[in-house]
Amino acid sequence: MEVEVPGYEIEEQIEISAAEYLLLIVDMQNDFVHPDGALYNPKAEKSITKIKKTIERARTAGMPVWFTRDTHREDDPEFDVWGEHVVEGSFGWEIAEELKPEANDRIIDKAHYDAFFETELEEKLKQQEVNGLIIAGTVANICIHYTAASAALRSFEVIHPVDLISALTDFDYYAALHQANWLFQARLVESKNIKFV
Repeated sequence: MEVEVPGYEIEEQIEISAAEYLLLIVDMQNDFVHPDGALYNPKAEKSITKIKKTIERARTAGMPVWFTRDTHREDDPEFDVWGEHVVEGSFGWEIAEELKPEANDRIIDKAHYDAFFETELEEKLKQQEVNGLIIAGTVANICIHYTAASAALRSFEVIHPVDLISALTDFDYYAALHQANWLFQARLVESKNIKFV
């Protein structure tokens, strides 16, 4: 069966206030991005270099950079779906070395797809007076999608740098971006066309 994904707009350029937005890197952990990872995704690994460049640009502009870290313990119910992965304290749980958080960055540990669910993320964003999130990382139709949806439901603007997001299949990637753009008006743009002001 073939399914055609409806089109969506990729903006030519977006200007972002470094004081009002935050760069959120979702689940760029060894189990997802390293060849030895339990759920290795080659497309996620290929996005590391561009994500690193965007992180550097954001830091230079004074924009906060935060990371989510999928975190599971022994016998987590999610293992019935995906098998054992990102077990707390393991190599697979760690954020990719190339993207290693710095002292001023924040890491949000989460046990579910949605980084807002049962975490301190919303509270910390409000304390920082953040109005919008640039959300990048993996996986487009799972943790990125549910986190972005929750952000939009909480009235945060969502921006997806389309070249900094990966999925397991092309269909998942394009369908997730369409859904984000259509359902909660996420703005889509190439990372190089985000201007920090």
